[in-house]
Amino acid sequence: MSRHGEELAETTPGVRLGGRSADYFVAARVTGRSPGNQEGPIPVGALTRLRKLCLALPESHEVEAWAAPTFRVRNKMFAMYAAAENHHGGGRASVWIKAAPGNQDVMVGAAPARFFVPPYVGPSGWVGVYLDGGADWTGLKELLRDSYVLVAPKRLAALL
Repeated sequence: MSRHGEELAETTPGVRLGGRSADYFVAARVTGRSPGNQEGPIPVGALTRLRKLCLALPESHEVEAWAAPTFRVRNKMFAMYAAAENHHGGGRASVWIKAAPGNQDVMVGAAPARFFVPPYVGPSGWVGVYLDGGADWTGLKELLRDSYVLVAPKRLAALL
C-alpha cells in the first residue's frame, strides 16, 4: 500500500483499504509489523514516551529517515528511535543518542545491560539506550537533553 493510502486510512473514519482498517496501518507503521504478528512484547509506549521527551525540547522536530523516527533541532539529529523489529533495533527497542567525546566508553562500560554501541553511528561516539524492560525514563530525559545541547545552536541550548 502506498504512503498516501495509509494517510487516507488514518484520516478518514470507516475507510477500509485492501480489507484493512485504519488501525491496522497505524499499528503496522508504529511497530514495524502487522497487528496479527505478535512475536513478543511491542513497546509501542516507548516510542510515544520518547517522542514526548524529544519534542519538548526547543524547536525540536521529528523526521522519518532510514525507516525510523529521528529527532532533530535545526535539522541536526540528536536522537533516533530503533524499533526492535527492524535491523536498527536488533531485537530490542532502543534510542540512539549523541554523546560527548569519551562518554560512550564510560556509559557502555558501566552499564552494558542498559547502554550499547549502536551500528553506523557508534564509531562517531553515539550511545544506544535500551527502552525495553525497566527503562530509566528520568535518566533518559537528561541524556536526551545532553544530546540536544551538543547539536543545538547556543541560543536554543541556553533556553534549557
